[in-house]
Amino acid sequence: MGKVGITDTILRDAHQSQAATRMRTSEMLPMAAELNAAGYWSLEMWGGATFDSCLRFLNEDPWERLRQLRAAMPNTKMQMLLRGQNILGYKHYADDVVDLFVKKAIENGIDVVRIFDALNDTRNMKQAMLATKKYGGHCEATISYTTSPVHTREYFVKLAKDLVEIGTDTICIKDMANLLLPYEAYELVKEIKKAVDVPIHMHTHNKSGIGDMMYLKAIEAGAEIVDCALSPLANGTAQPTTESLVATLHGTQYDTGLDITELNHIAQHFKGVAQRLKDDGFLKPGVLGVDIKTLIYQIPGGMYSNLLSQLEKQGSSDKLDEVLKEVPRVREDFGFPPLVTPTSQIVGTQAVFNVLAGERYKMVTNESKGLLRGEYGMLPAPVNEDVRKKCIGDDAVITHRPADDIPPELDKYRDEIKEYMEQEEDVLSYALFPQVAVKFFEFRRAQKYGVDANMLDSENMIHPV
Repeated sequence: MGKVGITDTILRDAHQSQAATRMRTSEMLPMAAELNAAGYWSLEMWGGATFDSCLRFLNEDPWERLRQLRAAMPNTKMQMLLRGQNILGYKHYADDVVDLFVKKAIENGIDVVRIFDALNDTRNMKQAMLATKKYGGHCEATISYTTSPVHTREYFVKLAKDLVEIGTDTICIKDMANLLLPYEAYELVKEIKKAVDVPIHMHTHNKSGIGDMMYLKAIEAGAEIVDCALSPLANGTAQPTTESLVATLHGTQYDTGLDITELNHIAQHFKGVAQRLKDDGFLKPGVLGVDIKTLIYQIPGGMYSNLLSQLEKQGSSDKLDEVLKEVPRVREDFGFPPLVTPTSQIVGTQAVFNVLAGERYKMVTNESKGLLRGEYGMLPAPVNEDVRKKCIGDDAVITHRPADDIPPELDKYRDEIKEYMEQEEDVLSYALFPQVAVKFFEFRRAQKYGVDANMLDSENMIHPV
């Protein structure tokens, strides 16, 4: 095995995981030339929650961020995270919206499109995968890793084969909850490498403290690329540290070819950005510590803090342990979905309701009902039919691809925002986040015609549910 490639997440997942996605484009551009020259396999710098955050909180056009970073980093692959048929939103969109979004992302500068589905339902990934290939992008289909009686090595190997059959260029093993233990990673990568002939790209966080060890074993098993974050925003809820892994592999057969002195120079800039995020209250010390509850309850760090916040609002913080024990029970009732957006929110909120109501499934969220009706896709295991009956009664359960029920939407969206349209990309911003995008379009217009932009406080924009 030769050189290991590094994808740095400093411009996307690192600040999304630690600091509510509040890094500004103006804080990225000063280091763009150095990042471009560093020798990374790719830079993850778009997608995930950055699109929403740009519009909602930073008064930035996410498309403009993409164009500016592309111009400043012409020699490094630029990577984004896409939620399959959900694109970057929280529901399924029509195929015409998915197709145009992928086309415009690639046109504006994205090279690598990492595509995942919360349920590992390949039907929800296929349209985005085919569009990525059609428009000349590098398709990186994703296995969302989790643990359950049905999520065996055989399950993941079959999933890898299915994704290769659709046409993926690389496979990402996405360990979003930091549950993949080092020796299991070794065996899993070995099995997948035997079954398929595409590079394996590892992704994890470090909240349970095992991320670095997992990467090392995965690399020894043949993984070619890993996600890391530069030290000022690494570890805890973010990715393992770039510089540490570069130093570890230096001089070995896995040498990354990156220069730790140069990385240290780049990190000094982001140290200042991290300090600003801390001063503004977005980067809290709690995100950095190790929390073994991740391994015990199989709950991602962000989901844990979200549960605590929901309970605090209800004055029921003392119920946290009950809720943590209820989460795996709800997950089993719902067919063992992996806990990642949006299923982590659905399962977590339902667990809170079950505990606070004093009766399981007395109160049921619309999202829980949708999951049990098949509206999010195929659940990995059979659901508890008694629970389904209690939650949705005799409602029909769909077994086809949910997006098959969505007619083309682009013309409707174009018509709704024709007064605001300044670029074709605007229709996509509106499709994903209608209220937030309109607020941004109004801000952009006000800025253009000389209204003081500071009078418009983006932190108080209308937020969609």
